[in-house]
Amino acid sequence: MQINPEYSKKEKRIFNWLILGCILIILIVVIGGITRLTQSGLSMVKWEPIMGIIPPLSHAEWMEVFGQYQQFPEFKVYNSNFTLSDFKAIFFWEYLHRLIARLIGLVFIIPCLVFWFKGYFNKKRKKQVLLILAFGVLQAALGWVMVKSGLVDNPHVSHYRLAAHLITALGLLAYVFWIALSIKYQVVSAANKTTTWLNKALKGFIVLVVIQLIYGAFVAGLKAGYWYPTFPKMGTQWVPDEFGFMLEEKGISALTTSPGIVQFIHRIIAFLILGFVIYLWLKTRRLQLSRVQKRMQNTLLLITALQFTLGVITVLYSVPVTIGVLHQFGAIILLLSLVSFLFTTIKPHSITNSGYKEEIA
Repeated sequence: MQINPEYSKKEKRIFNWLILGCILIILIVVIGGITRLTQSGLSMVKWEPIMGIIPPLSHAEWMEVFGQYQQFPEFKVYNSNFTLSDFKAIFFWEYLHRLIARLIGLVFIIPCLVFWFKGYFNKKRKKQVLLILAFGVLQAALGWVMVKSGLVDNPHVSHYRLAAHLITALGLLAYVFWIALSIKYQVVSAANKTTTWLNKALKGFIVLVVIQLIYGAFVAGLKAGYWYPTFPKMGTQWVPDEFGFMLEEKGISALTTSPGIVQFIHRIIAFLILGFVIYLWLKTRRLQLSRVQKRMQNTLLLITALQFTLGVITVLYSVPVTIGVLHQFGAIILLLSLVSFLFTTIKPHSITNSGYKEEIA
């Protein structure tokens, strides 16, 4: 893999724009994690895409917003003792989360329009940026749909909607990052059996990681991380006590609705991921890889080990905010490292003057 020989000033501007977008998406996911862990997500009970950018500025405005919050179940069930000061503390994180979401929209839309009308995008790139924008609109809609699910009788957002909100954000991040890599870098190593095998292995691994990310969202939505603060056993058992009777009572739905079972599955997948990475590392040590690929496989092993450790600490200490956020950030870095590694295994390409990628025959 090397720098694209036709990496012009125009391409550099597009690359920097996309990387800035990636940084902001990472930031909003991390802030979203803090919002979740501080129980702040339901503090803003209205969705006002334009006017919502202005926070309460006077005491009267704060009292009005606080009064609106008091009409909803979360205040009545859990936070009836809240003072205005308490409310401001949780309002801050949700407001910041939504503010960054608006900033992301501006960062993607305004440069996109400028680059579009300046002719920076070829036909293929236009389709890619339109898909990015569509993803962004979907992400915003899912965010409100998620919040709305907690503004009813039960003051908890749907963990399914939370998972959809998170996965679309990470899917968007991975897609934008992949496009950025394809703009700046060019794969030049000859395709061989090793590269083909590694490509398939990494694709399968990404599927496993995505399943784990979904279950991570289930753990967060169901507050399953607070269950069984022990490791490696769950309490005194290797398998949680409710596994049998919950499956009998709820059927297969217990695999996604029972907190103890969800945490158990999240743990099992974590072991599978760690085992897969160790196997991949040992296997590829005997294969002929490029220097970049060797560096990436070592990085992948290190990130996975750190992420596994953070997961264990998160459980043992009953999900402290700092460690919980670091664990979520680690998942993002793991995903991006996988995307980078996978990029090095695609078939070699050349860049034509029109900006299209064509496979080398």
